[in-house]
Amino acid sequence: MKTRLKINAFLVAGSLAATLWAGTALAADVVLRALMEDVPETKIIEGLLPEFEAETGIKVEFEKVGYGDMHDKLVTQLVSGESQYNLLSVDFLWAGEFPAGGWLEDLKPYAEKSGFDTSPIIPSMLDLLGRTDEAMPIMPMYNYSMGLIYRTDLLENPDLAAKFEAAVGKKLEAPATLDDYVAVAKFMKAQAGINGAAMQGQRGDPNSMEFSNYLFAAGGDYFDKDGAIVLNSDEGKKALTLYADMISNAAQTGALSATLDDTMRLMCAGESFSMVTYWWMLPQIDNAEACPNVAGKVSISVMPGGHGESGGWGWGIPKNIPDDQKEAAWSFISWVQSKDVSVKRALQGHAPVRSDVFSDAAVLAKYPFYAKAGDIVAAGKSFPIFTYSPQYEDLLGTQISLAASGDATVEAALEASAKGLKDLMAK
Repeated sequence: MKTRLKINAFLVAGSLAATLWAGTALAADVVLRALMEDVPETKIIEGLLPEFEAETGIKVEFEKVGYGDMHDKLVTQLVSGESQYNLLSVDFLWAGEFPAGGWLEDLKPYAEKSGFDTSPIIPSMLDLLGRTDEAMPIMPMYNYSMGLIYRTDLLENPDLAAKFEAAVGKKLEAPATLDDYVAVAKFMKAQAGINGAAMQGQRGDPNSMEFSNYLFAAGGDYFDKDGAIVLNSDEGKKALTLYADMISNAAQTGALSATLDDTMRLMCAGESFSMVTYWWMLPQIDNAEACPNVAGKVSISVMPGGHGESGGWGWGIPKNIPDDQKEAAWSFISWVQSKDVSVKRALQGHAPVRSDVFSDAAVLAKYPFYAKAGDIVAAGKSFPIFTYSPQYEDLLGTQISLAASGDATVEAALEASAKGLKDLMAK
């Protein structure tokens, strides 16, 4: 049901103080409607919506669907005369396509006009979602950056430590480099009777995201600072060689067809030493009721090598809606991404995009590992973001799978992946 409203105030700059939107009032009967992925993060925000409505008079309605249905439903609205969704939830994989299509408002003027302070937002998240010196098409909502979850009890086992030092000539400890990680994981598979790594090798999104961590950890990247494609560099070859080595000699049987859910089950059951995954999966694994075999025995770190794959969602405002709806949408975005509301969300398990939330005393008191999680997000690097990012996931994933199965050489797979990236970017 619509509610009659006049915007009197909204929250800015992380404070609970109210301020006028440039002294103007919105038209009556504005209701914000957003298409949202049906995930825990959405439910956390949904639970706080009554607070926003009470403070501003603006009603917000979420339509929750599975990820696979979101993109096409959004695009249909964004190319129409007027979008029925006047508040957008945008995955980072669409952060090239949506601005390039001319479908999004630039949020930078809104932030400047309202005084919203973007400096606490972690730069890697803003960059991930297309921020430039000139524009900010998308405001970060939450992140799904990746790091390494591993078993501390196995690293502290004296028998395994002695065997590892005898075999490798190094102390058994949390790996600092990608080479260290591969050595420890292979050792665990060979000597500890456990999978060294639970890997999501299914071609497409699972293995392209997982491989990206190896690429960044090896010092490689998709582009250099000038925008030239450098995937098939020496660092890229090292990354794919080590990834294939892990699939063959450290991962679980059937890793080439495994998904995130499969790796989660293996880790939870105590059948794997490690997994490269989203940092916010740690509390699910470190849960005595859900995962009694490993709870209290796991930790998390930045991907060995210093950088992992970053991902995230953001808020956008469509261009093809009336101005009063745009102003109402910004009032919600600035409210939900304020520090106070972000802390409330974090205390329920939210994956923050603000550095001051990762360092907040109340958040750290409840979730001490958020200190490490903040490092993971800050160090995150991005998969190629452009109009055809989803298509490139499939292309890259196919080549990674061919190399990991031995059906293509590392050199051939990387050459095809680099060429495919170049061709898609030229379309």
